[in-house]
Amino acid sequence: MRFDIICESNRIEHRLTKPNHPWTNGQVERMNQTIKEATVKRYHYNSDDQSRTYLSNFVAAYNFARRLKTLGGLTPLIQSTKCRN
Repeated sequence: MRFDIICESNRIEHRLTKPNHPWTNGQVERMNQTIKEATVKRYHYNSDDQSRTYLSNFVAAYNFARRLKTLGGLTPLIQSTKCRN
């Protein structure tokens, strides 16, 4: 599948939830909401390129600077690095 190939090339683990168990997908849904609130609900974009640039900048800032309680105060980038080692 193309989606799985893209995930693998970006070192993203593609997980599927069990049918009739939507609560297992809560973390993904919360992240989607966070991205939506920081992008399309806050700004108007004049082009797709402008929205892609902003989204890329947001994801970089989130991964490098945002310390999360659920990760013990680590940033997502630091946590993912620790998990790989």
